[in-house]
Amino acid sequence: QVQLVESGGGLVQPGGSLRLSCAASGSIFRIYAMGWYRQAPGKQRELVANITSGGSTNYADSVKGRFTISRDNAKNTVYLQMNNLKPEDTAVYYCNADRVTTVRNPGLAYDYWGQGTQVTISS
Repeated sequence: QVQLVESGGGLVQPGGSLRLSCAASGSIFRIYAMGWYRQAPGKQRELVANITSGGSTNYADSVKGRFTISRDNAKNTVYLQMNNLKPEDTAVYYCNADRVTTVRNPGLAYDYWGQGTQVTISS
């Protein structure tokens, strides 16, 4: 069983910074990509950023230049450094692990989600 545990959310003022972390645990063989999605009230869940095991990154246009995603493959952990935060960044942020294979079944891949962490930007 694979689990994703997120940390780092909270309340900050506009212009502030937060760093989210997400650690995947279990008998993991490989994770193709890890990333962050967010969902604001009344809106659909959207991709914020993701990063492959090879280090290729992808960002939503709304966060380019402000957010930086990084990954520690040895620890199966992904980070999201969020700078110059805006009120419109307020949402529940979800960690995603894409195409995860386990030691027991390396030929089967599944996606996993974290429980979500609240990020609120307000003065």
